[in-house]
Amino acid sequence: MDIKTDALRSNSQYDTVKEYYGEVVQKTSDLKTDACCTAESLPAHIKRVLPLIEDEVKSKYYGCGSPIPLRTEGLKILDLGCGTGRDCYVMSKLVGPKGFVYGIDMTENQIAVAGKYVDKQTEAFGYSRPNVKFILDYIENLSKYFEKESLDVVTSNCVINLAEDKEIILQKVYEVLKFGGEMYFSDVYADRRVPKSIARDPVLRGECLGGALYYRDFETIAKKAGFADPRIVSRKFINTNNPRIKNMVGNIQFYSITYRLWKLKDLEDACEDYGHIAVYNGQMSESPFKFELDDGHVFYKNKPERICGNTAIMLSGTRFKEYFQIMGSFKEHFGAFRGQSSVETKELNKPSNCC
Repeated sequence: MDIKTDALRSNSQYDTVKEYYGEVVQKTSDLKTDACCTAESLPAHIKRVLPLIEDEVKSKYYGCGSPIPLRTEGLKILDLGCGTGRDCYVMSKLVGPKGFVYGIDMTENQIAVAGKYVDKQTEAFGYSRPNVKFILDYIENLSKYFEKESLDVVTSNCVINLAEDKEIILQKVYEVLKFGGEMYFSDVYADRRVPKSIARDPVLRGECLGGALYYRDFETIAKKAGFADPRIVSRKFINTNNPRIKNMVGNIQFYSITYRLWKLKDLEDACEDYGHIAVYNGQMSESPFKFELDDGHVFYKNKPERICGNTAIMLSGTRFKEYFQIMGSFKEHFGAFRGQSSVETKELNKPSNCC
């Protein structure tokens, strides 16, 4: 076990969150809303791994989605706000002995649980040496541990909403990702800007509602950090049935959204038509009959699909390139991709992606 133990700086907002997850909440059932509980069914390849994960790791898991992307074998992955390490351990199994997973979290009680089971999980997975490492620190400090363009994927599960400066986190993630890499993560978002009275409430902050960004504001800062054309993979409405919380949030609606942000050159702000066609070859073992890039792009095996220029780059410039035949070039522009508008103009209850 390798855990960073330097004293963490005092921060009133973070101290509140650390107390909430380190002392107030001891298990998933202690949460007062379903905001930090997985809101979607898990894929079969992840379900197969979960029985191998230690019970304590799973019982103290808090997450609002399933931010574990496909085709991770051999990759180098960082999980922001890893908690007790459930997602890290799942991914350490999926990346295999040639891959490696890092987890970073600011809550000592949580990460102590994660680190306690490194040897047991290594044995359970049949590996000769650990392929996972946990770091006790704020996620804003990730650049202290990783060189620029050194990671294939960065994940996070219902954590970034707890951070004060979300923009600096996205900027640092962009720096450490390789070109062709992605940030694939779930978080809580609101359908409007959250007032300060909610943002500062310790329970709402701990329950992942207080720090939720208006989703359009998030997409703006993501683009500013370099992640052009953010893609929504999935979204789920969050129930706020606790009477006190429901009274405080009023008409604000909260959603668990899984985003996919790519670090790629030449992505445009809008979806443009260059006449590209994509065909999925079906050779991805976790999803042999169809591949879902995001909630607006489902590719069925051997079925040609018209795609915009950005989607062509996402499929041909990343680890998915071996699974697709992309036909077309950027020599001739045919205007905006017909019948679609840019991501940021979409509503949360409608398909979000351009093509």
